[in-house]
Amino acid sequence: MKTIAYYITAHGYGHGARSCDILNALHIAAPHARIIAVTDLPDGFMRSRIPESIELRAGAFDIGLIQKDSIQVDLEASLKALDSLYVREKELLRQETDFFAHEKIGVVVADIPALPLAAAQQAGIPNIATSNFGWDWIYEEFAEHDPHWKIYVDRFRRVYANTELLLRQPFSEPMTTFPNRINLPLLAKPGKDRRDAVARKTGADPARQWVLLSFTSLNLDQSALKNLSRLNDCELFSVEPLEWSESSIHCISRSHICFADILASVDVVVTKPGFGILSECIANNKPIIYTDRANFREYPVLVDCIREYCRHAFIPNAELYAGRLTHALETIKNAPAPLKQMLRGGAELAASEILKRLP
Repeated sequence: MKTIAYYITAHGYGHGARSCDILNALHIAAPHARIIAVTDLPDGFMRSRIPESIELRAGAFDIGLIQKDSIQVDLEASLKALDSLYVREKELLRQETDFFAHEKIGVVVADIPALPLAAAQQAGIPNIATSNFGWDWIYEEFAEHDPHWKIYVDRFRRVYANTELLLRQPFSEPMTTFPNRINLPLLAKPGKDRRDAVARKTGADPARQWVLLSFTSLNLDQSALKNLSRLNDCELFSVEPLEWSESSIHCISRSHICFADILASVDVVVTKPGFGILSECIANNKPIIYTDRANFREYPVLVDCIREYCRHAFIPNAELYAGRLTHALETIKNAPAPLKQMLRGGAELAASEILKRLP
């Protein structure tokens, strides 16, 4: 059996979380298969979710969008970074085709950089994309105001159009650029409630309402932190790397308690609409307080899914950045049950389709 190369964008932890769900399903379905995950996501994040037998290789093959924090996007910096990356396109394609030959790669999977898919197409290797959106779709919106983005819309679209298969994830845009598509149900699995262990590590009171601020970064000033400290009936949590020194917010390390178990242990999640956190909230039946997210076309798709599959409340950016959570926390207490339930087993279906194409 040849090796699986699985490329993961470092755009956000959501891509990593869902990729780890599929990687774990691959490992269970084919425990002796060699798997190499290629990403610039932190090793600590990846190792908190996948076994040691899955190899990690550092590598960045797309930009996604550069963000000022988890909510705010820097479009100018994103475009400059894309230009810098694609100056090296031929070099990177040659580098990856050499890697495929040296490591005896039998199938390439990408969530969802185009360069590894293009390299696999050049090398005649089965290539599979998996995502709930393509970067061509995201960048297309920006091309309406700055034609320079159209270079990358067209470039990504050409590669996606030649991709052998798309494993289309939930909460998705149509993704009609890909000629062959299989729809996946929910990938995420529920975590274990470890409230007692979290309480021991942090000193948090288990009798209070536990609220997770689920962001990779969030620029809160001292005034906002002071407002949060006044929520006397709540315990507030974040997960590394999000940490505010000398604040009342408990920061938990993924190396101590995995994210799925942290999420299973809290009562409410405050977050931006993102694929990973939405998936895990559905899997763990957790209510979401969500906020605005500008310059990301995926936002309304995800909000529609939050309203269908989760108990939910909305908090404007201005209130979040001011640390004023009281109204949203009161609203979520009376939020109705979800309108719909989502089918499970997406990771296992994805693993089955990948293994079918592995020589």
